Amino acid sequence: MNCPQDWPEPIVRVQSLSEKGVVPDRYIKPLTERPSSDHPIHANIPIIDFQPLLSSSSDDDDGLRAATLDKISEACRDWGFFQIVNHGVSPELMDKTQKVWREFFHLPLEMKQAYANSPKTYEGYGSRLGVEKGAILDWSDYYFLHFLPFCLKDYNKWPASIPDGREVIDEYGRQVVKLCGRLMKALSLNLGLEEDFLQNKFGGQDIGACLRVNFYPKCPQPDLTLGLSSHSDPGGMTLLLCDEHVAGLQVRKDNSWITVKPAPHAFIVNIGDQIQVLSNAMYKSVEHRVIVNPAKERLSLAFFYNPKSDIPIEPAKELVTADRPALYSPKTFDEYRLYIRLRGPKGKSQVDSLKCLRG
Repeated sequence: MNCPQDWPEPIVRVQSLSEKGVVPDRYIKPLTERPSSDHPIHANIPIIDFQPLLSSSSDDDDGLRAATLDKISEACRDWGFFQIVNHGVSPELMDKTQKVWREFFHLPLEMKQAYANSPKTYEGYGSRLGVEKGAILDWSDYYFLHFLPFCLKDYNKWPASIPDGREVIDEYGRQVVKLCGRLMKALSLNLGLEEDFLQNKFGGQDIGACLRVNFYPKCPQPDLTLGLSSHSDPGGMTLLLCDEHVAGLQVRKDNSWITVKPAPHAFIVNIGDQIQVLSNAMYKSVEHRVIVNPAKERLSLAFFYNPKSDIPIEPAKELVTADRPALYSPKTFDEYRLYIRLRGPKGKSQVDSLKCLRG
């Protein structure tokens, strides 16, 4: 099954709807999915200082490294989400990158339309996920582009209208890819594996990396809709750079929704479905969603670090035992991500569909 070449209906930019005073029916969620049906929970995902994993090894550093690895392991098992600070990516670059993308979304519509995307690759300026005709839509616009593999990286599909924008975006991608590699080593060690294990299972250096910049316009009736419906990320691992001043991301924990409070210049890290499969569910991807704001727009940058698209991903043999048999059947990431591209975000139904049937 392949993605169609075009969207099933004319695309409406959500940004153009934000001043109209009402949310159109196409964006109104069922009662069970609306944010107003939940009581606020006063908690936050763990915040971890990543600096010890950047330092050269010494006796003093070894204790800090071990403690940091323990904190990451606990967060992966208990939450599937955590924030990292002092991670090695330049704070100035993070600010510049957010500024570039804010400027893009505030360009005149006709300039942005030059980058309009299609469901074939999703690259470019978009306003919906999934191709189901008549589907209830999310209150967001976005921009999607590839960093890796290099054969998919096409600067012509990157915005050219912001001064130095392409250069800033490119450097941001390089630094975040480097950080993802360090995180993969930490996750591998915490699973009791060689530090390069997960990276090698992803394809070594021949992996996928892409960016989706989410723009959530202010919403006149935020209790009726969502910026992004509940889902787990289909890829390997996600690093999210959030607006520090406007909350929006919510994480499901013990059947409640926790609104994340972003730390300054932090990345929010979350486990994707592919690492859930490789770890045989020792680490689990977690449902999350985005709520919207009646008075303020919000921007976030989701950087996806994924396996090479044609490698079958299945539970690592080292993590399969008689007491814990393989929970998932193998599937390539190319096959796997078609699900969300065709159907849009649907909770955890995608990864659950891979579970092996046992008599």
